[in-house]
Amino acid sequence: MKSILIPGTDDSRMRYHDLPGDGTPLVVIHGLGCASSCDYPAVASDPVLTGRRMLLVDLLGSGFSDRPQQFGYTVADHAACVVALVEQLDLPAVDLFGHSMGGAIAIEAAMRLQGRLRRLVVGEPNLVPGGGVFSRRLAANPEAAYVAAGHRAVTESSRKDGSDVWAASMAVSAPLAVYRAATSLVAGSDPSWRDLLMGLDVPRSLIVGERSLPYADTEGLPEAGVSVRIVAAAGHSMAVENPSGLAMAISDSLA
Repeated sequence: MKSILIPGTDDSRMRYHDLPGDGTPLVVIHGLGCASSCDYPAVASDPVLTGRRMLLVDLLGSGFSDRPQQFGYTVADHAACVVALVEQLDLPAVDLFGHSMGGAIAIEAAMRLQGRLRRLVVGEPNLVPGGGVFSRRLAANPEAAYVAAGHRAVTESSRKDGSDVWAASMAVSAPLAVYRAATSLVAGSDPSWRDLLMGLDVPRSLIVGERSLPYADTEGLPEAGVSVRIVAAAGHSMAVENPSGLAMAISDSLA
């Protein structure tokens, strides 16, 4: 893996896989309690995406990246780290893909990278305040209680429910990072991430797992120029449930 130093974090480093290839680099941003180093190797290695340069980012507090205590872990904070990656690598142009929380982060980063951004692809992103079922469940706890015991309980419960891969990612995620990101998703943004997505002047696509249909958040997006693509035989965890289908949807969105 490679790493960059995140400004203002007491020498904390964000780590990422830099998969060599041609064309506009694709920056991949994972969801809450996940890690791109875990979720996206199978997607990146699919034949429809091989040959493209891809940066699989582990956000601060997740995967192999550092876990600074004095970091906000909000969606905006993580977006600033994505921008720092693009700037420090001096990439003249990038495409962004973000899943779930990573979708909101990708939208925030897109607003700051408009001179360099070529395409934006989001998979079942958080678009409006209120968060999802999972983030609301986490944010309902006091921060100290979640950090002390709640995170461990959620991880163990997920493992028992059969979500082994996600439970493993949660187990190595910093509890403080997961909690603060969840509260940021519940708080949302103003303007909303939905409004920001609709207002961007670049090609945009939203990917939905077939098992997540009907998906109310797609309403009005095609009329605003946001294409909608469906991944068959998958729900929200599409990178795990159908990595080849997700790879095809991303490839079509970037074509």
